[in-house]
Amino acid sequence: MANFAQWISGARPRTLPNAVAPVIAGTGAAAWLGSAVWWKALLALAVALALIVGVNYANDYSDGIRGTDDDRAGPMRLVGSRLATPRSVLTAAVTSLAVGAVAGLALALASAPWLIAVGAACIAGAWLYTGGSKPYGYAGFGEVAVFVFFGLVAVLGTQYTQALRVDWVGLALAVGIGALSSAVLVANNLRDIPTDAQSGKITLAVRLGDARTRVLYQALLATVGVLTLVLLLATPWCAVGLVATPLALRGARPVRSGGGGPALIPVLRDTGLAMLVWAIAVAAALALAPAA
Repeated sequence: MANFAQWISGARPRTLPNAVAPVIAGTGAAAWLGSAVWWKALLALAVALALIVGVNYANDYSDGIRGTDDDRAGPMRLVGSRLATPRSVLTAAVTSLAVGAVAGLALALASAPWLIAVGAACIAGAWLYTGGSKPYGYAGFGEVAVFVFFGLVAVLGTQYTQALRVDWVGLALAVGIGALSSAVLVANNLRDIPTDAQSGKITLAVRLGDARTRVLYQALLATVGVLTLVLLLATPWCAVGLVATPLALRGARPVRSGGGGPALIPVLRDTGLAMLVWAIAVAAALALAPAA
């Protein structure tokens, strides 16, 4: 039986910046429009956290029962390591997704009921990433889904629920967060290329190969640097977003130097932290600038 600490580890807390950063960025974009609403931001945060924990447990369950996690270089998985039964991990996944659904329903009803359909698509995307008969995460579309759901949908959705509109600043933030979220997954899948290829999990990294996956990771980081400069058109204070550069460079170092296996694990942490710092810095700059 897995203990409490192992269940927490199974939720993959290092991925939590992927949930927190979009809400911070989206709230900053709403503040730029003079329409930040703190309680809606908290509801959006509850949705994001519940969904990412749910997708992590769902991924643990689906990969575990397929045998994908029997031999891996990354952090411990509950089902793959036989620390928890598939049924118990599935229950944790469903419970987390249900919490996200309830919070999302409340947020949609308080903002725009049509967002319920968006929430349903997010939950379906969370499950079908590695679940179902043809999981899209096994066909090389994981990074695209992360870009869409944790970038475009999460950031613009957060901005819209508070301001009831979106603008180019929100879009720039959404693309930046989506790029960094995708970079986290790219680094994860770069590390797992040997074991994923062996188990039949054909991720984008497996399709591209080691060298081109490393180029993709660095291109995603560079995209955020360019977007930071673009956001200077909104307010020069967005330059403060460059404070995330040292973390991004530290995360990229093992990727550039050809590191593999366990050497790539810190890349996920540093990329996630860079995303969180960038979101906080730019959101603060937008919130303190004169409303658009």
